[in-house]
Amino acid sequence: MPSDRSAFGAHTTASEVVAGLDLSNVCAIVSGASGGLGAESARALADGGARVTITARDEAKGEVAAEAIRKSTGNDRVDVMALELTSPESIRAFAKAFASRHGRLNVLLCNAGVMACPLERTPQGWEMQFATNHLGHFLLTGLLLPLLMEGAPSRVVSVSSRGHRFSPVVFEDIHFERRPYDKWAAYGQAKTANVLFAVELDRRLAARGVHANALHPGGIITELGRHLTQADREELLSRAPGGKFEWKTPEQGAATSVWAATAPELEGKGGLYLDDCRIASERTSEDDPSGYEGWARDPEAARRLWTVSEEHVGERFAADV
Repeated sequence: MPSDRSAFGAHTTASEVVAGLDLSNVCAIVSGASGGLGAESARALADGGARVTITARDEAKGEVAAEAIRKSTGNDRVDVMALELTSPESIRAFAKAFASRHGRLNVLLCNAGVMACPLERTPQGWEMQFATNHLGHFLLTGLLLPLLMEGAPSRVVSVSSRGHRFSPVVFEDIHFERRPYDKWAAYGQAKTANVLFAVELDRRLAARGVHANALHPGGIITELGRHLTQADREELLSRAPGGKFEWKTPEQGAATSVWAATAPELEGKGGLYLDDCRIASERTSEDDPSGYEGWARDPEAARRLWTVSEEHVGERFAADV
């Protein structure tokens, strides 16, 4: 275990992040937590004493994960709620049900996502990666803002990826209606949207005690990569700076998410991009293995995305300040 928190880095685990922290007064939601990074993030939060709601498309599968967390941590305050991020109806039902059970929310960890899938569209005609990774979490967060403000100081954690480098948000054709579909470009713009969302959410609500940050968890083999072929993995490696790619364990991969959700050193800070349990800077060269592309934290793009997202979901949240 690192001797001090400044020693956290690429090999830090989620358990090391919460070691010594008392999270007993924290009420948290982790989306997509029936397995992989979500389950490990939820486990670490529960191990610190937090009350944790894990969401899952398959509620039975989520219950298996929740029971494993309860047994391993001794924390019985872990429950499961069904949530389908491509369904506005499901998101609204979840938000209403959660609010009826809890009067506040301190941590919303937007973890669920899909990666590089074949072209699919929601019933609304939205491209699946953008709909799941961004729009679903945008609506979910917006509906939960009253609880986040009640729980302030509170945090929204947006799990992005270094894959945001593959594409900015192409506002002129977000859903690939006029351009050929490219699964990596679609993934890239969805992950860019995750960062822009955190930037604008923090700008709007920091004064009310709600802060938001985005992060890259690292490369981890989980169900997120279920659509990837061997050729896809080779392409990912070829896109890595210097052709080098270091895989993390799920325990290491969840560390930056949990750090974003709990680290005392991040109190009062938002609109940032985090990587390896540290605040990252803008990339200075193509060979830079860490950091973010400038388009991901562009304030004008962030404001534009917020407006476009409100138009998509048919609701307005957090009036401009």
